[in-house]
Amino acid sequence: MTDHLVLFMPSGKRGRFPTDTPVLEAARQLGVHVESVCGGRGICGRCQVEVQEGVFAKHGITSSNEHISPFGGNEIRYAEKRDLKAGRRLSCTAKVLGDLVVDIPQDTVVNAQVVRKDSDGRVIERNPAVHMCYVEVDEPDMHKPLGDLDRMLVQIKNDWGFSNLQIDAYLYAQVQKILRKGDWKVTAAIHEPFEGGPAILVALYPGLKNEAYGIACDIGSTTIAMHLSSLLSGRTLASAGTSNPQIRFGEDLMSRVSYVMMNPEGREGMTKAVREALNELIGKVCKEGGIERTDILDTVFVGNPIMHHLFLGIDPTELGGAPFALAVSGPVNVRACELDIEVNPGARVYMLPCIAGHVGADAAAATLTEGPHRQDEMMLLVDVGTNAEIVLGNKARTVAASSPTGPAFEGAEISCGQRAAPGAIERVRIDPVTLEPKYRVIGIEPWSDEPGFDEQAKKVGVTGVCGSGIIEIIAEMYLTGIVSEDGVINGELAATNPRIVLSGRTYSYLLKDGEPKLMVSQNDVRAIQLGKAALYAGIKLLMDKLSITTVDNIGLAGAFGSFIDPKYALVLGLVPDCEIAKVKAVGNAAGTGARMALLNRTHRREIEHTVTRIEKIETALESDFQKHFVNAMAFPNKVDAFPRLAQEVQLPVRSVDTDAADGIEPGVARRRGGRRRG
Repeated sequence: MTDHLVLFMPSGKRGRFPTDTPVLEAARQLGVHVESVCGGRGICGRCQVEVQEGVFAKHGITSSNEHISPFGGNEIRYAEKRDLKAGRRLSCTAKVLGDLVVDIPQDTVVNAQVVRKDSDGRVIERNPAVHMCYVEVDEPDMHKPLGDLDRMLVQIKNDWGFSNLQIDAYLYAQVQKILRKGDWKVTAAIHEPFEGGPAILVALYPGLKNEAYGIACDIGSTTIAMHLSSLLSGRTLASAGTSNPQIRFGEDLMSRVSYVMMNPEGREGMTKAVREALNELIGKVCKEGGIERTDILDTVFVGNPIMHHLFLGIDPTELGGAPFALAVSGPVNVRACELDIEVNPGARVYMLPCIAGHVGADAAAATLTEGPHRQDEMMLLVDVGTNAEIVLGNKARTVAASSPTGPAFEGAEISCGQRAAPGAIERVRIDPVTLEPKYRVIGIEPWSDEPGFDEQAKKVGVTGVCGSGIIEIIAEMYLTGIVSEDGVINGELAATNPRIVLSGRTYSYLLKDGEPKLMVSQNDVRAIQLGKAALYAGIKLLMDKLSITTVDNIGLAGAFGSFIDPKYALVLGLVPDCEIAKVKAVGNAAGTGARMALLNRTHRREIEHTVTRIEKIETALESDFQKHFVNAMAFPNKVDAFPRLAQEVQLPVRSVDTDAADGIEPGVARRRGGRRRG
């Protein structure tokens, strides 16, 4: 019997299984949630999966449909009686024959990932690019041979001042029917991207149409968030989110670029996948908002450079290496139908400009939202994802960079990690004396040591630890002395505490016993160290560039940044020392920036101008990056002091280390693992 490597997406969990292992059984052994209510008899169809074909270099897997058993009787019967989409398999029947990358389709998952990117409710002054212009047109006159469309254009010019109006071609065949249906009274939807600029007639309605809608969307590498807004009132009617289906091609951005390099057809597959997901989200927000797709007349999209390129159908491979060249960095204005976005035929797509090769339109949108370029104080804005985007500055000078943090902060590549979904631990506290943990789980209101937790846990389950939980547990391990400042789990504690467990040559911390058993391993700590060190090193390069040693305010953006506790971000050294009260989650700032650009075209001009003034720093080319990275591997940092944090949190005691080989100047204090008090 030969073992085969099976990787499940989007969870990223993997393991080796013998030939003929049912895919459903492999998922269960790894703790991957796959619905199955019929006991594996191929009746319910809830356990559908998709096999991804191609070379996945990062994981060392060549996945193929030839590596899974052929269609069996149960699947054939189910496909005949029910709907089994092309490419789908029933995991209770399909068996492992070789290495596989298996995608769990999100439409089959009841306990799907929680995409927590709602609109922040910010009131945005309206000045949309779309104008609804009601006109009453003269009826045809044999003595005035001007055509119906031309008479309407004259009336629009007289009533609304739009001259030299361009016409979307699809409207030529509809104008006469619409004019007569409206008894020569119509509403023209005119798209004017900036005042005094070219104006285009994009839609025409019989009678008075006093409604127009738009969508603002943040295409994240892990999740996609979309908001449906009224262009006339500015009100957000609906918000929805979903996992980015491109995760199956690679968890982080470079994995996806690598996939395109090794699979020539991969770019088309990723572009199609994200556009299909966007169209599904559009249908969802339209249903929730009570409107038709054709009511959507304007759209704004943001994303990091690789998401930006893949959405536009551009090969991102040039972003895979220096000089990290963007195919297009400026704003993009195209018809939505050209990108297969299913809205009104005349609707437009606007994409904010990218700042640099790995600092994208999402960072530009977050900058627009938080406005460091409008402030006197020095503000640090960080969007923590698989690739952190960093903006630092004030109205005098602003710089930006990206740093490859990897997917660890989102639960991937962590032995007990998972994405934020019901059953995921998101908050952790460790008793400093007993080292006993308590935790809070998504979908369960009480903490684990409170009444009612066990009863609710039986229904929801406790399945893993998401990003915010990973940060908190490792920070707590450091504060309680389980982990040293260098990130080593203290094996001496194993003699007196059963929570410290020998795992091969290193030690692990037992967070939860039972099924599943959740452990934080030495490798997990290292993964977080690597991610946070990369982020901090990028920030330090920007601080060096501005010749500053402190920042006044820190904004943590994105889904991860929204739910991380600022105190623990400082304890781990994710960000430089700052007053805890001035380290704030700013929510989905990229999505808010997209809404600002949707509802007010002046904001489009603002960010287009601002981006040209932001100085771009390429971390990969900076000689000091490695030095800052090595220092940032320690908790919170090997050389940088955190006096403002120390005023509010009792950090482990620092002892003097004079070993020059350690890379620290003689006499510089160094923290040692020690238990906190209180």
